[in-house]
Amino acid sequence: MTPATGWWREGDEPGQRRFVTLTNGDRGFHLEGGGHLGEVTVAYETWGTLNESKSNAVLVLHALTGDSHAAGPAGPGHPSPGWWDELIGPGKAIDTTRHFVVCPNVLGGCQGTTGPASLAADGRPFGSRFPVITIRDQVAVEVALSDHLGIARWFGVVGGSMGGMRALEWVVGYPDRVHRVAVVAVGAAGTADQIALCSLQARTIRADPHFHGGDYYGSDEWPHEGLAIARGIGQFSYRTWTEFETRFGRDVQDHDDVLDKGRYAIESYLAYHGEKLAARFDPNSYIVLSEAMNHHDVGRGRGGVVAALKAIRHRVSVAGVSSDRLYPRELQEELARLIPGAGRVALITSPAGHDGFLIESDQVGAIVAEALARDGESKF
Repeated sequence: MTPATGWWREGDEPGQRRFVTLTNGDRGFHLEGGGHLGEVTVAYETWGTLNESKSNAVLVLHALTGDSHAAGPAGPGHPSPGWWDELIGPGKAIDTTRHFVVCPNVLGGCQGTTGPASLAADGRPFGSRFPVITIRDQVAVEVALSDHLGIARWFGVVGGSMGGMRALEWVVGYPDRVHRVAVVAVGAAGTADQIALCSLQARTIRADPHFHGGDYYGSDEWPHEGLAIARGIGQFSYRTWTEFETRFGRDVQDHDDVLDKGRYAIESYLAYHGEKLAARFDPNSYIVLSEAMNHHDVGRGRGGVVAALKAIRHRVSVAGVSSDRLYPRELQEELARLIPGAGRVALITSPAGHDGFLIESDQVGAIVAEALARDGESKF
């Protein structure tokens, strides 16, 4: 089986993506793990118009397997509609008649921004040579993109899950570059539970006999099955016991005999989501980004989580999903308790677990709109 056609390659249909190569003032990017990237190409999309004072910009940050296509229809370069399409647009929660909206593909990704599948200086894909990266490294690249766009300060930075990690890192690490922040379905640092799940997924990919140590590019063999299984593990953690029991229970797929090579409906569901992701995502990127999430810790080198969060002096909106078992409500309660002025956690009521931040558009939209409302006004 050949590698997924969904990975970005030079010459592929860009869709609405724009591309910029950043050198960070010719210094390149010195990474937390000790690595260095001389330049980073970033794919990003924009909506709306940047005003003359450049004060209306909103940065939207995607989760693990997202990309720059946060809004807009499916089409060339974009096989699916925008992952937050119901939130971004004229008159929507992130109102493009008021805001200039930017969504970049993250460092380490595989949809146009430099990642393991990108070509290194020697003209070969990085593969196993791609350096360890952290959430802070990803944000450093986003800061360089901001400089390229001439945006000295974002009116708002909004993100959920891995995007929420980056939003939180923005307000802690670059307080002068942000005004409002909305952090959804995440905590201040990776937990043992989250690290365990990400570690198992990475091990599953590496254990695929076609992984070839991460250097499978150009080969007819690549770790499709490892990635599909890893995604199945992830999908299990993103949803809930209640939803699975209600939707699937012990139902058998297509009335197969499970005692004679048949399978249960829940098995089919997890296999479907695994195959769907494996058709569009780079296994190396999945590992690199998962491990960056494991390294998430806003308190590292800042005196600990408590000190880092208590130093925040911005308007930060914190939201969580009622049934989230991957990033449970306790993590958002900790953020709200430690960030001065954060107020109460906005709770998204959903049976869908962690994925509720992508599914419950009306509730999430109301929270984001309130977070971005100008002083003295409320959109809803």
